Amino acid sequence: MRRRAFLCLSLAAAVRLARAAHFAAVRPGIPLVFPRDQGAHPDFRIEWWYVTGWIDSAAGAPNGFQITFFRVAPGIAGDNPSRFAPREILFAHAALADPREHRLLTAERSARAGFELAGARRERTGVWIGDWSLDQTADGYRARADAGTFALELQLARSQEILPQGEAGYSRKGIDPRAASYYYSEPQLRVSGSVARAGRSAGVSGLAWLDHEWSSELLSGGAVGWDWVGLNLADGSAWMAFRLRGSDGRTLWAGGTLRAPGGASRALDPGELAFEPLRLWRSARSLAEYPIGMMLRVPDHSVELRPLMDDQEVDARRSTGGFYWEGAVRAYEGGRELGRGHLELTGYAGALRL
Repeated sequence: MRRRAFLCLSLAAAVRLARAAHFAAVRPGIPLVFPRDQGAHPDFRIEWWYVTGWIDSAAGAPNGFQITFFRVAPGIAGDNPSRFAPREILFAHAALADPREHRLLTAERSARAGFELAGARRERTGVWIGDWSLDQTADGYRARADAGTFALELQLARSQEILPQGEAGYSRKGIDPRAASYYYSEPQLRVSGSVARAGRSAGVSGLAWLDHEWSSELLSGGAVGWDWVGLNLADGSAWMAFRLRGSDGRTLWAGGTLRAPGGASRALDPGELAFEPLRLWRSARSLAEYPIGMMLRVPDHSVELRPLMDDQEVDARRSTGGFYWEGAVRAYEGGRELGRGHLELTGYAGALRL
């Protein structure tokens, strides 16, 4: 029990410890270099690899999924030569949105990096906790997570070039330029593989989105959370948009990128996009109200985001320290479905402490 309690150190607590330590700052004008920057960045205190997507099988309705790995440097024991020193903490979330269940199936893991039991490689994407893993392959990624109630075994094949976010990968998160991250996405990943439920495995296919982001100061002063969406559209285009919210619900900062079907992309300024809540859903677990129906306005488009199902709340209190809503959504314009993606809503069950 004592070991488990230590391994389940929350992300919020780890980050508070890290504030006293010195970590690298995010600065503009530093180009991302691949594949090196697809690996871990231990000079920065927080990092994540986020995979979300939609998958279909011959057995039934489409499902949404999530596999996420977080790396946090607590900022303690840096000079301790012991292999047991907690220099880095790893967290992982896995989720399956199955409309037949009427709620999100979720699981989470936590571990100290080390002894090849958990870790994040520097030279390429390779992050794992036990038998959960996300590994870079010749043409994309391989993702594995066995949660007991469900298991994901997925291949993610690249179909487009990497999409740097913000200014060539420097993504502002506020007026203060120190509130920023290095950030790129890989949209339109072609999914194949299998999903297991109740001892039965079914082949699946679909599309996914990968985000990789790292920073030492992510949220600007006054921000309590964010709304984020990544959309794979049917014509091959890809849209990302986010906003940071204050305690009064107003937008403190916003940004995004629109990639056209041919590959050309355009970064959005804060005033060029807006999230407008259309419908609220109240969680019986956290008592939070989430705007799960949204209107996303970007230049030349007003797109309605509709959830695959209402209850897609993640209870991550045993790992990253709180609740958030991470849901599969469809995008509609003028009554026509444009594509699918995921909407992430954080800070509604309490202010984030990053």
